[in-house]
Amino acid sequence: MTILVFTLIILIGAYFAGLLGSLTGLGGGFVIIPLLTLVLHVDIHYAIGASLVSVIATSSGSAAAFVKEGITNLRLGMFLEIATTAGAMCGAILATHIPTSYIAVIFGLILIFSALLSLKKKAENIVREKSYLAEKLKLSGSYPGNNGAIDYSVTRVGGGFVMMIFAGIISGLLGIGSGALKVIAMDTIMRIPFKVSTTTSNFMIGVTASASAVVYLQRGYISPGLSMPVVIGVLAGAFTGSKILVQSTSSRWLRYIFAIVISALAVQMIYHGVTGKI
Repeated sequence: MTILVFTLIILIGAYFAGLLGSLTGLGGGFVIIPLLTLVLHVDIHYAIGASLVSVIATSSGSAAAFVKEGITNLRLGMFLEIATTAGAMCGAILATHIPTSYIAVIFGLILIFSALLSLKKKAENIVREKSYLAEKLKLSGSYPGNNGAIDYSVTRVGGGFVMMIFAGIISGLLGIGSGALKVIAMDTIMRIPFKVSTTTSNFMIGVTASASAVVYLQRGYISPGLSMPVVIGVLAGAFTGSKILVQSTSSRWLRYIFAIVISALAVQMIYHGVTGKI
């Protein structure tokens, strides 16, 4: 395979990864890593490095818009970043010491979990009970609604913080944004409105990925020749996805497609990991 063909395959694959990721809100790393490892036989450490760079790029682009609209809870995001950054550093160091077949199996299991999660219908949580720790840290906030600003409170700060450490470890270990786990921490544990959870998660995944990327960069696992087409493809796909999402009246069919694609990739990753072919 020539370099030109190799690059074109990455560009096309990254485009669809960005498209699917933006339509489902789970990021493009779920497709990028299986594409690079299973189809193009790239070492999984280099695949994770390229995926982390693409996560930083997509998060930087989309998070700015949500911050400008006042939906993202910046104070909460920065507080929880303490946990995810520490976890991401641990995960990235772990990834360079454990066998690639183990990483593939863990990644496959996370893919299945994310596919199931993408099908779950989200309900809007508006909690107004005062939490002592949340009040001390001033984590509660408001976001713009159709009839003015909607106030909300934050609960179970300790539980959410611990979940964020786990999300950071998975992000550093597998090269993904761990957006699904971060949304669980904020939406399910801390009872933050889903709209705020997803946008704050989007803001956070870029910071978490940056912490992991430093470790991969130091180990020489970030290749410019591999990362560049991945970033260009993912950004183009994410841009197209955002346009489709705005015009679509329902995204449920998209979630079914995403779940099917991700499940198929998960089975392949687990199979190759168990049989030692990766």
